[in-house]
Amino acid sequence: MNKEKLHVAIWEQCLGIIKDNIDKNVFNTWFSPIKPLEYEKNSFTIQVPSQFFYEYLEEKYANLIHATLSRIIGKAVTLNYRVIVDKTNKEKGQTTLPSDYFAGKDSRRTNLNEAPNGLEKKSIQDWVSNLNNRLTFNNFFAGESNKLSRTVGEAIAQNPSKDFNPLFIHGSPGVGKTHLCHAIGNKIAENFPQKRIIYISSHLFQVQFTDASRKNIANDFITFYQGVDVLIIDDIQDLAGKTATLNAFFHILSHLHLLGKQIILTADKSPVKIQNMEARLLSRFKWGMTAELNKPDIELRKKILNNKIKQDGLSLNISNEIINYIAENVTEHVRDLEGIITSLMAYSLVYNKEVDIELTKRVVNKSIDMGKKHITVEKIEEVVSSYFKIDLEKIHSRCRKREIAQARHVIMYLSKKYTNFSNAHIGYLIGKRDHATVLHGRKVVEDTMEVDKGFRMTMNNIEDLLTQ
Repeated sequence: MNKEKLHVAIWEQCLGIIKDNIDKNVFNTWFSPIKPLEYEKNSFTIQVPSQFFYEYLEEKYANLIHATLSRIIGKAVTLNYRVIVDKTNKEKGQTTLPSDYFAGKDSRRTNLNEAPNGLEKKSIQDWVSNLNNRLTFNNFFAGESNKLSRTVGEAIAQNPSKDFNPLFIHGSPGVGKTHLCHAIGNKIAENFPQKRIIYISSHLFQVQFTDASRKNIANDFITFYQGVDVLIIDDIQDLAGKTATLNAFFHILSHLHLLGKQIILTADKSPVKIQNMEARLLSRFKWGMTAELNKPDIELRKKILNNKIKQDGLSLNISNEIINYIAENVTEHVRDLEGIITSLMAYSLVYNKEVDIELTKRVVNKSIDMGKKHITVEKIEEVVSSYFKIDLEKIHSRCRKREIAQARHVIMYLSKKYTNFSNAHIGYLIGKRDHATVLHGRKVVEDTMEVDKGFRMTMNNIEDLLTQ
């Protein structure tokens, strides 16, 4: 085959395989606009329309592209992207970027248990921090909702473990806790390159500990984490109830604090509201600084939108009217704001049209359930305990008094109705009860509603409070 046509033939075969593995709309949006440019010296180059397009493919489909190319060519290849940065001059207005799926990104997410000799102490040159270097203070914009947390984070980055140790950051999902953690970690790495920094989610921490216990190297696991200089653990509430893991974490936390090492933790609620967490750990969470991240205010939402648009190369197509509309209507999470811009970008590419206010309204209405509030078990408990004037502690207790049991059953019923949790998980959250207890409680509520008009009115009133 003509060498000049080889890359085209390879890519056409790749598209045939990719098409069978993803949704048709996804294929049309993210793969149809790609153009194969060359295959040379075991390196395959494709052209994509924008920096945003490159980042999205790397995040979502790099594994699929690499695997498909390797299958067609018969060996692993290097993938490069040619990104159009100036649409008025497609030849000169381009930049070439490598895929970091196997080099950068994948190594950042390496499970520590995958090290050649287990949890050995690595040299600083080989250290894997798991930090995402794209999440920095430069793109973590300041506003009233995050002013305190950001200020404390910057102070820690300049002088770890001096004043705020541990730092406990809490807030609802999507308000920027993870971004702030990475920003602090990246700045510390920049200021103190010899420090051993680890960012890890609670879920992965739990998986690692379970695996270490199974291999009878739990002490090695603890020793490894006691050797870091900065420990960042995200979503610490996910460890609640995991007794063995919490015991290991307690020893790690105490050791690091004693040695003056920086600890940063995040959760979806403040320490006092985390259920099934050991009291000795909760007391240590309060040793340092507890800071809340709130939902972004409208000015901060505009900053985030403008930055996302600039990154994605849409600045010429987005008017202030559109920015204002999104900022006024998408109010809950930073992720929602970024998701809207991603959707607008996709629509713009697929239909080859400018982004206008009508398109924006359609995308926002499809993406965000306007007026619908996110209802959690915690919210249900708060409303029900307040309505019946019963302390939540009594509801979680083993007390079987009629009025307390009724409130408990109402919480079980509403939790199943308004969340996606299983009966077992709902029972665990409501005083460590089993799924059979939840089934019984729900049935009691359903049966009572059928025969008791007054109770039906009570349930309607509670649901109105939940959804207003």
